[in-house]
Amino acid sequence: MTELPQPPNQPPNQPSTPSGYGHLPGPPQQGYGFPPQGENPYAQQPAHPPQPPTVPQQWPAGPGGPGSGSGPASPKKNRLIVLVAAAVAAALVLGGVGYVALSGGDEDPEPVAQQPADAKPSGSPSVDKGDGNGDGGGPQMDLNAGRKQGEDKVLWLKTTKIDGPGMGVDAAGQWVIGDTVVKTLWKNLTGYSVTDGKEKWTLSFPAQICSVAPQTTAEGRTVVMYRDGEGENTSCTQLRVVDLKTGKEVWSKEVPKEGFFDIFTSPALSMIGDTVTVSRGGNASAFKISNGDKLFASPVGDGCNPDSYEAGNGKMIALATCSDEDSTAEVHGIDPVTGAKGWAYRLPAKFKVTSIYSVNPTVIDIGNEQTKQRSIVVLGPDGKQTATLAGEGSFAVGCGDTGLFRSLATCPSAVVDGNTLYLPTAAGTGKANEIVAFDLTTGKDKWRVPAGGTRTLTPLKAVNGQLVAYRKAEEDQGGEVLSIPAAGGTPTALLRHPSGAAAPIERTFPLPKLDYVDGRFIISSTHLRAQGQDEKLLMVFGK
Repeated sequence: MTELPQPPNQPPNQPSTPSGYGHLPGPPQQGYGFPPQGENPYAQQPAHPPQPPTVPQQWPAGPGGPGSGSGPASPKKNRLIVLVAAAVAAALVLGGVGYVALSGGDEDPEPVAQQPADAKPSGSPSVDKGDGNGDGGGPQMDLNAGRKQGEDKVLWLKTTKIDGPGMGVDAAGQWVIGDTVVKTLWKNLTGYSVTDGKEKWTLSFPAQICSVAPQTTAEGRTVVMYRDGEGENTSCTQLRVVDLKTGKEVWSKEVPKEGFFDIFTSPALSMIGDTVTVSRGGNASAFKISNGDKLFASPVGDGCNPDSYEAGNGKMIALATCSDEDSTAEVHGIDPVTGAKGWAYRLPAKFKVTSIYSVNPTVIDIGNEQTKQRSIVVLGPDGKQTATLAGEGSFAVGCGDTGLFRSLATCPSAVVDGNTLYLPTAAGTGKANEIVAFDLTTGKDKWRVPAGGTRTLTPLKAVNGQLVAYRKAEEDQGGEVLSIPAAGGTPTALLRHPSGAAAPIERTFPLPKLDYVDGRFIISSTHLRAQGQDEKLLMVFGK
């Protein structure tokens, strides 16, 4: 097999370490940047996907069938093992580019240990289905009826009825601040009591909310962008800082253009300290969160110019395109106050960054669209490549790639804790997936935990040396929040969501946003059809 030349800053190959650039031939693929066919909740989703039925016309009563959400199914499963390579046969490649499906042996999924639960669940109060207006009204139903032993509760469910534009409306933002969960929906930002769903405040915007920052400041502020008017011929140029504790605007301003070809199609926001960056269509600029003053803009001219910024874990990086014949790509370490470049990592010719798994440490997925070669590389504090991930599995690709007007954001299903990266494998239709832990020093996988049965596991966060993950609900079985030791081993159930009427609602949230905070699991829709019918917006589970 012919290997590509070593990229700059890469240490010499060791006999047991692949270079990270090569191609393992496999079956024909759908094209660069797409995962294999089948259910894959981790891949980048279309902007306006069709939504499945959300709120039943008639609410079912009682348990929804066998299964109590008490762990993986017991029958053995024929595990799909997909060997993927980015450089040589041993290097890891994620997603639907260059993989070979191999036959795996039968394995029993690991059991799930259960935290102590009430031997006899007490009668649960009626759940407020809500009407989306935050007044606690709307039809009443008990999603906890028939709750089985060991299952926890639905605390509340909020639905909404909107008659909106034909493409539906976005509801991408979700933040938890103290006892308040804040949700965006079309032209509004609303705070709900996390305990009972009662509306605490609503902040209206002049036009559609079009971009949100996933982060918040220590004071509980975040940054939201909205369009500069109604209708199709508008741009996402208006920037507003919001105090999520009070629902009050801190300041608003229009983001000035950085040149004639500055296109505000799908800006991406990222926050660090007192800095927010606005990356869009080849240009970017940064402002102070405290007062809106401009800090810097992406440079223009000969050389390698950043056009997209991303922050995380106290650091900022930029993706840059060089003005050479090949439009070579680089990753830069950035000072978030001045925008100055601290280090640069140059990708091999024709390679681009397709996903960001972590900013600090820097872990990026890179690929060549023409040759379908891919690799996941780890960069040190000085920008030098220190490792290439290698292991078995088919993983999602392009979770942050927005196409022509691309600005990458850190993949929400990738979690880094210390020197370990946790990634979920892709889940095919009717097949379970796994969470794989990678050692970022060696690039090798340390352990993997199967979801069991036909379930799907999604990493959420790392807390106190434990990985917290969500196991998706099934039609007749509620979801679960699991804690997995950093060293691997048997997961422990932190929450077991009720089956019966709740499970089919939980499992059909379209493109869900997930959070686990202070013992409560929060799931919400990120896009609604807005066709004048009840749709679920927000659902909270707890003890």
